[in-house]
Amino acid sequence: MQDRPFMQALKLRIQGKVQGVGYRRWFEQQALDLGLKGYVKNLSSGDVEAVILGDEDAVLDLLKKSFAGPLRANVSNIDQQVIPMHDLNYADFKMIRD
Repeated sequence: MQDRPFMQALKLRIQGKVQGVGYRRWFEQQALDLGLKGYVKNLSSGDVEAVILGDEDAVLDLLKKSFAGPLRANVSNIDQQVIPMHDLNYADFKMIRD
């Protein structure tokens, strides 16, 4: 009998040059490749917000990759907040357009 993987949910606020450089599309593809659920969207402040939910290893992998992002991005900081799993109900991962 295999143990279920530990699940984790994070809310991220990604700061730096992250809008107009394909960051949301890149983030969405990374999340889908890792089998994560949640969303990514632009904020009016110029930051990007994301909620990622899934296997802890996949969540941490995407968090690590998020500091680099796509080629034209320049991430200066990522604020992270662990959020309760029971508050979330996502069927998949999506990019929210403005």
